[in-house]
Order: sequence, then structure tokens, then C-alpha cells
Amino acid sequence: MVASVKPPAANKFRRYRETQQARGLKLLRLWIPDPRADGFRAEAHRQASILKGSPEEADALAFIEAVADLGDDGESAAQ
Repeated sequence: MVASVKPPAANKFRRYRETQQARGLKLLRLWIPDPRADGFRAEAHRQASILKGSPEEADALAFIEAVADLGDDGESAAQ
């Protein structure tokens, strides 16, 4: 029987996953819309038009601004 030998990159990624899991993190893979795809721009515009001026838009923008103002340590960068 021939022993299966994993390439070094596979072992490195396995160790990385184990380290991240030990830190309490979980790998998450997402399929997201491709901004280069036909129709993406029109759909993004359509959805943005629906939100324009709504309370949800204000909430989303406030959240984005708050998160964008955080430094690497989670504290406000403005301090």
C-alpha cells in the first residue's frame, strides 16, 4: 500500500485552521455576487433605490460609519 503524502501547503493550511479553531474562530465560506457580472450594477442600483431615504438606510450608514471608525484594537480611532 502506498502512503498518501500531503503537499506542504495542505499541511500548512491544516495547521492554520487548527490554530484558528483553537482561538475560537470558525471558517466561513460565502458565495457573493460578482460585481463584474452582467446585471450586477443594475441590481445594486435597484436595491439602493429601494433603501434611499428609508430608516433602514440611516441605520446601515450609521453602522458603517461606526465600524469604519474602529481601530485594530476595536477602540475608536478618533481617541
